[in-house]
Amino acid sequence: MTTTSDVEAFATVLEASSAPVVQWKRSGHSMFPKVGTDSDGRKEQNYMSFAICYKCGARKSGALVACSQCQAVPRNIQEASLSLALSDSLSSEHELSVYSGAIKSGERLSIPGDVLSRASDAMSDPQLKSMILGETREAAAADMVPATKSRTTPALEASSVAKVTKPQYHLETTDLHQSPFAILGATIRDDRRRIVELAENKSLELDYDVCQKARGDLTNTRTRLNAEMAWLPGVSPRRAEQCLQQLLNDPMAIREEFGLPTLSSLNLQSAAFSAVDEDHDPDDLVDFIVDFAHLAEDLDAEELIRDINEERAVSGFPQINNITQIESELLERRRYYRNTVKDCLNRLPPRSLISVMTKLLEETTFGGEEHAPHLVDDLVDSYETETQGVLEAEADNIQKLLDSANRAAPTGEVATKPIIDNLLEVARNWDSIAQPIQLSAKARGIDHIPSMDIAYSIRGLAIDLFNEYGMLEQSRRLTTLLQELFVELPEVSEHLENDADALADIASAQAQAKANRAQWERDIAYQVDVGAVFKETLSISSTGVSWKGKNYPLEAITRIRWGGVRHSVNGIPTGTNFSVAFGDRRSEAVVNIRRKETYGTFVDKLWRAVGVRLISEMMEDLKAGRTITIGAAVIHDDGVLLEKHKFWGANEKVKCSWSQVKIWSADGSFCIGSKQDEKTYVALSYIDVANTHLLEQIIRMAFKKPGMKRISDLLT
Repeated sequence: MTTTSDVEAFATVLEASSAPVVQWKRSGHSMFPKVGTDSDGRKEQNYMSFAICYKCGARKSGALVACSQCQAVPRNIQEASLSLALSDSLSSEHELSVYSGAIKSGERLSIPGDVLSRASDAMSDPQLKSMILGETREAAAADMVPATKSRTTPALEASSVAKVTKPQYHLETTDLHQSPFAILGATIRDDRRRIVELAENKSLELDYDVCQKARGDLTNTRTRLNAEMAWLPGVSPRRAEQCLQQLLNDPMAIREEFGLPTLSSLNLQSAAFSAVDEDHDPDDLVDFIVDFAHLAEDLDAEELIRDINEERAVSGFPQINNITQIESELLERRRYYRNTVKDCLNRLPPRSLISVMTKLLEETTFGGEEHAPHLVDDLVDSYETETQGVLEAEADNIQKLLDSANRAAPTGEVATKPIIDNLLEVARNWDSIAQPIQLSAKARGIDHIPSMDIAYSIRGLAIDLFNEYGMLEQSRRLTTLLQELFVELPEVSEHLENDADALADIASAQAQAKANRAQWERDIAYQVDVGAVFKETLSISSTGVSWKGKNYPLEAITRIRWGGVRHSVNGIPTGTNFSVAFGDRRSEAVVNIRRKETYGTFVDKLWRAVGVRLISEMMEDLKAGRTITIGAAVIHDDGVLLEKHKFWGANEKVKCSWSQVKIWSADGSFCIGSKQDEKTYVALSYIDVANTHLLEQIIRMAFKKPGMKRISDLLT
C-alpha cells in the first residue's frame, strides 16, 4: 500500500494539471487506466502495493514512489515503465525476488518481453505521463535544495529550482512561426474569405510575395493538407497562440504541455529542438528524444483525419475522405521529425553526440533486448552512415596493430605488450563510436558485421598468442577486452565466454598433457622374444617399433595390418598362426606369432601407438578432398568407389554414397557393398590389406552418427 504522503504528492500534481484522478486496476496481467469515484462521490486513487527499486533492488511500497534506501524515483517514461515491470502488478513475488537479487549483485536484468511491452503500453496513457513527469519535476526541485536548508519551505524550493534546473532558452523564430498560419495570423478554422482578407492586410507590413504564397498554401486544397499537418490541428486558436509564444520565451517548457493532440504536441516539441545547443545537458536531451520518439509512435492516421475534418467542418474546406492522403503526409512528417532531431544532434560536440546516442539506444532498447521506436531506428541508420568513414579508419588502425602484434610475437612478450596496449586503446575508441549501432542491431535481431569482423580478428590474435607463443597474460587481456566491448553480439559473446573459461583451464591442461604423455609412453611400451628356436626381439616404445634390428619410428609408420589363420587336419583344429605387419612408405616388416597372448598384447600396443594417429590422418585427408585407396576400394569423403562383378567382361567401377552402402565381415575380410545391387562390392582382407582394420573403424563410427553424409562429419 502507498503511504498517505505518496498519495498526497500525486494528488497535488493532478490538481495542478487539472487532470482527472487516475485509478489503476489490475485485470489478469494487463494494466489499464480508469477514472473512479468512491461511495461519497469523491475521486479515488489506487496504486501498486509492492515493487522493487530499479536502482538498488530494495523493496518499496509502490512502483512510482521514491525508494527509501537510495531515494531514486522514476524521472522519465522509460524508468517509470521499468518500475511498473518491477511491481507486483506485472510480476510475481518470486520473479521480483530474482530481479532484486540481480540488481543488488550488478547482474543484467532479464525481464520477459511481454511484461516490458505491457508496462510500456500502460505508460502511453497521457494522464499517467503527466503524473510521472510532474513527480519528476517535484523530485528535481527537492534534489536542488541545499542540505543546510529546511525542506519545509516550499517557496524557497521553487525559487531554487527556477534558478538552477530550468535554464532560460530564447528563440527568435521556429519552423512553426514560418508556417502559413503563423505568417498570416490565421487559425486553422478560418474560412477562405478570412484567409484572403488576412493576406491582404499582412501584405501591408510583410513581403507581398510571402503573404500571397501563404494564402495559396492555405486556400489551395492540394497544399492545405501539408500546412495543416505541420500546424496545430485540434488545438484551440487561443492555446495555439500561447504555445507559439511559449516556444520563443521558454522552448523547453513546451515539453510540459499536456492534453494536446499527438501531432500538435510533436510539432511543438520538434520546434523546441532548435533551442538545443552544444552546452545542453546530455541526459536531459536523451530524455527529450526518448519521450519524443515514443510520442511519434502514437501517431494514428484515423485520429488525424478525424481531427482535421473537424476543423474543416468549421472552416468550410472540403473534407478528406481518402486516408491515403493522410498517410502520405504522415510519412513526410516522420522524415521531418527525424531530420529535426538529427540536426539537433549534429550541433553537439562529437563526444556528447556519441554519449547521447549510446544512452538513447540503451534506454529505448533496454540494452538491446527490445525494439526501439521507429524514429530511433532512423536516427541510428543516419548515425551509422555518417560514422562509417571514422569507423573504417579506426578499423584499419586496429588491423595494422594486429599485424604488428603478429610480427612481434615471435620475438617475445616484451616487444608484444606495448602493441597490445595500443590495440586496447584503439579498440575501445572504435567500440565507443559503434556502441549505438551494436545495440540497435541486437534489438533488430541482426548482426553488425564490422563489429563481428573486428571481434573475431582480435580473438584470433588472442588465440595465436597463447597457442603459438604461450603468452597467457596478453591473451587474457585481449579476451577480457572483447568481453567488455562486444557483449551486444550474442554469437561473439558466447565464444568469448568459452574462451575465457578455456584460458583459465589450458594452462593446467598443458601440465596434464605432459603427465598424459608420460602415461601413454608407459602404456605402449612392450618387449617380447618371438620364435620357437631362433628368437628375435619385438619391441614397441615412444621411439618406434623394432623387429630384427630395424626400428620404425612411430610417426613414420603409414600402414598396419594383422590377423590369424586357423589350421586343421581332417576337420580337427591344429592351431592358429597370427601375423602382424607394419611399415613406412618404403618397406614393411612382417611378424609371425604363435602365442595368442603375445599377439593380442602387441596388437593393442600397436593400435594405441600408431592406429589412432593414422585414423585421424585418414579423416583429415578425406576432409581436404583427397581420396584413400585401400585394396580394391577407393574411399571418398562422401562415398566409396566399388566394383560391379560381371560374369562376362571386366568388372565395372561404381560410385556409391554412404547412404547407399552396407558393411559386413565374411571369410576374414571386411566387405562394403551396394544396398541395391548384390554384385557391387569390395572385400578387403584383414590380414593381407594394409589399414583395413582402420577403415572399418572409421566407417562403423560414421554410420553411428545420425544423418551422416561425409566421413569428415566425425571431426565436427
